[in-house]
Amino acid sequence: VQLQASGGGLVQAGGSLRLSCAASGLTVSNYAMGWFRQAPGKEREFVAAISWGGASTFYVDSVKGRFTISRDNAKNTVYLQMNSLKPEDTAVYYCAKGRNMRARTDSDEYNYWGQGTLVTVSS
Repeated sequence: VQLQASGGGLVQAGGSLRLSCAASGLTVSNYAMGWFRQAPGKEREFVAAISWGGASTFYVDSVKGRFTISRDNAKNTVYLQMNSLKPEDTAVYYCAKGRNMRARTDSDEYNYWGQGTLVTVSS
């Protein structure tokens, strides 16, 4: 299984980016998917998760109202739309495949991880 994250880059505060996570080697439509991030010098943290069908989503409080997770099961791809970006959103963002259908916030509930894509937000 490979998860290829893309879409990161440098953006000014207040700007937007859309991250994509394309899965190969496995159909992920029957699994929850999540996004996590790790800022320099900090531990990895949960950002957003979506259930297998997209009916349930969860977000860390700091991104609620600004980020939206979605998925296109026909394309085996998950997205993270990030609006109103802040410098504190600067991090490497990782997508991950859940162990089952239900969206989870605990990283232990994910068993495959992408390589990460860097998001840098300048002030």
